[in-house]
Amino acid sequence: MPLALLALAIGAFGIGTTEFVIMGLLPQVAGDFGVSIPTAGLLVTGYALGVVIGAPLMTVLGTKVSRKRMLMVLMGLFIAGNLLSAVAPVFAVMLIGRVVASLAHGAFFGIGSVVAAELVAPQKKAGAIAMMFTGLTVANVIGVPLGTLIGQQIGWRVTFGIVAVLGVIGLAGIAKLVPDVPKPEGVHLRHELAAFKNAQVLLAMAMTVLGFGGVFAAITYIAPMMTHVAGFADGSVTWLLVLFGLGMVGGNLIGGKFADRALMPMLYVSLGALAVVLALFTLTAHNKIAAAVTIALIGALGFATVPPLQKRVLDQAHGAPTLASAVNIGAFNLGNALSAWLGGMVIAAGFGYTAPNWVGAVLAAAALLLAVLSAALERRDARSGAVTASGAPAGRPEPARP
Repeated sequence: MPLALLALAIGAFGIGTTEFVIMGLLPQVAGDFGVSIPTAGLLVTGYALGVVIGAPLMTVLGTKVSRKRMLMVLMGLFIAGNLLSAVAPVFAVMLIGRVVASLAHGAFFGIGSVVAAELVAPQKKAGAIAMMFTGLTVANVIGVPLGTLIGQQIGWRVTFGIVAVLGVIGLAGIAKLVPDVPKPEGVHLRHELAAFKNAQVLLAMAMTVLGFGGVFAAITYIAPMMTHVAGFADGSVTWLLVLFGLGMVGGNLIGGKFADRALMPMLYVSLGALAVVLALFTLTAHNKIAAAVTIALIGALGFATVPPLQKRVLDQAHGAPTLASAVNIGAFNLGNALSAWLGGMVIAAGFGYTAPNWVGAVLAAAALLLAVLSAALERRDARSGAVTASGAPAGRPEPARP
């Protein structure tokens, strides 16, 4: 794998850390600014919405420059947003800093996926995408727990300052290692938008929303589920999230490896197994050991879908994949927001802290059905194309047989 992928992974590590570390620092941030925990939670919501909006917006703005230069601009935004968060005098300024940093998120992973895929041979594209996303998964194993510890012991402003430094390292790596390939000739915004007319692109994005939404339906409420149902102490939630992160790392690498060999079968297996494991989590959540194992499996199966889904979008939006790739990253965050809302609804309705697991199982099963539908449509189109190519009339119905 080219060294340029290391630079992209470092940038992904910083982005993954800043996205998730705030969840462990909400009490400290709320206390310093004198706001309630729900108000401080806007720092999470604002970031997620910024990703959804920023992914297409920043990608469209970057259509006039090379992908390397746009990646550098995005890392500059990331650095500025985290520095603003670190020095924010009031809560509103920190919220602005979070939104500024989030604008880089979707476009970085979207454009970075295209760049990573172009750096390697065609049969290694999913593996290259997975290598970049390894930075995001490792952030949940190392960056988030370490950032939370530093924020709790020294101060949350120090955490965001360190994250900004990670951004500087990522920026330097991109400047040094990523080749300055000019943007493809003849590809304009209308070509990028045309990809969304492809039903397969839309189906892949819907699979992203539902499949990864299934993961976050459960993980969003992991703290009350593990403390109130499994009986873990509050302090145990951190290492349980580390288990989830380790699962993410393994699943991401496995998904990248097998997606290059058999993309759709990889999606069938990972989404089907994810639906089953999420359903079983309603039972295993009552036992500490079983719950810990299940959490790691959810991380592994959930992230095993990321490289194949991202590659699926790139393959189907061939010729103009950048905007579709970035929007698909926004789809991950849309799935997070949707599933967290649905999970909160079933808890509020009195179904208990394990009820979001059923929500996740249904979402993952729906994603599996879309994957089967997508493959069926692809086979139908391939047969239709073969008939047309052979010279037979493509649209004439076959005569009825006795």
